[in-house]
Amino acid sequence: GAVGQIMQTIARQQKINVVGVDIGGATTDVFSVFGEVFNRTVSANLGMSYSISNVLAEAGLEQILRWVAFDIEEADLRDRIKNKMIRPTTIPQLLQELQVEQAIAREALRLAFVQHRELAVGLKGVQSERTLADVFEQDASGESLIRMMELDLLVGSGGVLSHAPSRQQSCAMLIDAFQPEGITSLAVDSIFMMPHLGVLSTVDPQAATEVFERDCLVYLGTCAAPVGKGKFGETCAQYTVDLPTGRQTGELRIGELVLLPLGEGETAELALEPGRQWDVGAGIGQALSTTVRGGVVGLILDGRGRPIDIADDDRLDRLAAWQRALNLYGE
Repeated sequence: GAVGQIMQTIARQQKINVVGVDIGGATTDVFSVFGEVFNRTVSANLGMSYSISNVLAEAGLEQILRWVAFDIEEADLRDRIKNKMIRPTTIPQLLQELQVEQAIAREALRLAFVQHRELAVGLKGVQSERTLADVFEQDASGESLIRMMELDLLVGSGGVLSHAPSRQQSCAMLIDAFQPEGITSLAVDSIFMMPHLGVLSTVDPQAATEVFERDCLVYLGTCAAPVGKGKFGETCAQYTVDLPTGRQTGELRIGELVLLPLGEGETAELALEPGRQWDVGAGIGQALSTTVRGGVVGLILDGRGRPIDIADDDRLDRLAAWQRALNLYGE
């Protein structure tokens, strides 16, 4: 509840739309504030240790394997997952174990967000106060309040995100799981301070906001993701970005990730010209110019489309290319 409180305070003070996630060993909480409407869901069966077998059961083996950039036997993967469940305090010792765990995290986050989107819907008619009964009785055609193209800030929290060996890995997990659209700032809670600041915000919202911004959040950077469909390798957008080191221009191709250096505290002017069938936030085919915020990772241009399509025939090659682009696991 306190985490939700600080999310609402930030959204209200900065006049932005926010999605936050807290992934633990047994449960995953998702919070959202869109147009000052707050929603919170708890996925009580999705987590990284006690509930890790539920993630496998709900997502299925194929969905987890699509994020693993090496060949692994099905039985081996099942054993690793079961070992984590019966020894929940262990952490990965080998690089392959880390990659498997982060692949599972992507699916746990994705499933929790799917549940959140299904419940965060506007009711038909004039009724606005919702009870649990309303949630189950409402018409399934109620429109979701979660509009990813309007999302300004995505915040991750929980061990697998806050304590990943590198911030690039945290960034990749958030982008792959939530698949933000248009221009979205990314951050993680560095030391799990959000609940405490949520309580503080009920007494002094300004102080809580300042501490949240300066000491709690680690800004990873900004993700710019055009939305559309096309053939792998075609151009989905042209970009011009005025970085502190100078101007860079180029073409963003479908299926490609590009990482540009934009450090903490730095901003840059980004101009995007999408292809005819692509949308970067200003409408299909419409150019967009905006100021983007840097972070410990940088500015990520994501040309993989939405939803991200990973073909089976060249899955390993694509995953390897994306890992190299973001320098996820070093050389």
